[in-house]
This record gives sequence, C-alpha cells and structure tokens, in this order.
Amino acid sequence: MNKQLPEFQEHQYAFAAHIRNPDKNAKPDGIEDRRMAIYRDLFFNNVEGFLAGNFPVLKRISSEAYWLGLAREFFEYHHCHTPYFLEIGQEFIQFVNEEREPQESDPAFLNELIHYEWVELALDSSQLELPLDDVKPNGDLLTEHPVQSPLAWSLSYQFPVHCIRPDFLPEQPAEQPTFLIAYRNREDEVNFMEVNAVTARLLYLLSEDDELSGEAALLQIAEEMQHPEPSQVVAGGGQTLEHLRSKGIILGTKL
Repeated sequence: MNKQLPEFQEHQYAFAAHIRNPDKNAKPDGIEDRRMAIYRDLFFNNVEGFLAGNFPVLKRISSEAYWLGLAREFFEYHHCHTPYFLEIGQEFIQFVNEEREPQESDPAFLNELIHYEWVELALDSSQLELPLDDVKPNGDLLTEHPVQSPLAWSLSYQFPVHCIRPDFLPEQPAEQPTFLIAYRNREDEVNFMEVNAVTARLLYLLSEDDELSGEAALLQIAEEMQHPEPSQVVAGGGQTLEHLRSKGIILGTKL
C-alpha cells in the first residue's frame, strides 16, 4: 500500500507538474495565476533559450510549433543529471536518442544534426589542454607517428549535416557518408573541415596505433584500396598530413 505523501510534498509535485506542462496539469490551489505565470515563463524560457543557443540550425529550419513542442517535451519529460547549463545540449541529445518516441514530423536527419551542432559547443568549452612536451612540432609525418590533437574529432554522418539549411532539407541519407573533422586550434577557434574517406581512414588508423608511422598507415590504405601505385597514395597522403598539421589537427610527431 502506497504511503500518502505529506501535504507540502503533494503541493510541490503539483507545482512542478504545472510548470513542466501547464496545459496538462492544473496549477495548485491557492496560488494566483499571475504569480504562477512568472514561474511558467521563467523556467521554460530559460531552457528553450539554452536549447536555441545549442541548436540554432535546428531551430532555424523548424516551424515555431515544432520547435516549441520539442523543447516542451524535453522540459516536461527529461530529468537532467547535471546542474551545469553548458551540458543541457548533451542532455537534450540523450532525450532525443534514448527517451523520446520518434514522430512523423521529425526531420530524417534530426539525430545527426543535433550531434553535429552539439560538437561545436563541446569543443569550445572543453578543458583539455593541447600536449606540448611529448610532441615534435616539426617531425617527419611519414617516417614518424603523427600525433592528432585531442581537440580534433573525426565525425561521420549519413546526412550532409553541415549543409542543412531552410532550403536544403534532405529526406534520405546521401549515397556516401559525410566525413568531417571538428577541431579547436591553438587560437581556440572551433572549425569544421570536410574530408574524404581516405583521410578519415588515415586518422582512424593513426588513432588506433600510436606506433604507426604515417607512411605505414598510408601503405595499409593503399593495400585496402588495391591501388596499383602505392607510392602515389603515400605522396598524396603526405601532403594531406602536412595540411592537417597547418590547421592544428595534427600537432606534430611522437617523441
């Protein structure tokens, strides 16, 4: 048998339920609606404002009804596990991916777009420091192991999320995946770079084996591609590595 809650707790639950969704839950007795409206607007507008700051593209391509409905669902049903406003975006992604039932009105790229948009804030607010003591900035990227910045993330999406805008809303995944590198450079600027599958594979191989030289990784790729001239792959890949170093995606080589 359920134990009845104390009256003050019942009042608190009714108060919170009304704030989360005033259309479904009546306000507690004894509180003037004018006063209650202050809480209704303050709480929801704060959360909606942080979501808008985290996901500006999603808001821009959505109708007002869809955007506010999505924000209200999150506000009503999701129980955040962090007190930090900067992490609201991550909580929203968890809600959409794991808790919310997909709707017919959802764009097909919803899950990928919100991840792509979250990455920028995550990199911008990251407390990671770039390694300096164990990296040779001017090392040979082919004969030695290229060191990737911890603030450079390799991303892969089925939709071209970096191109989505009000006049470009794809309904089906692209024929080929979209490969991006999101990175924060030494000037603390967050940028995105679109790369091809070979570059994405190169960075993956180097991240998996911290003893692998740039040349060895490129020769492995040439073998996987069954390329008739592996030396061409190595030469082109060497230029790519140098370009990535100029952007701060590759920091140098391992000491």
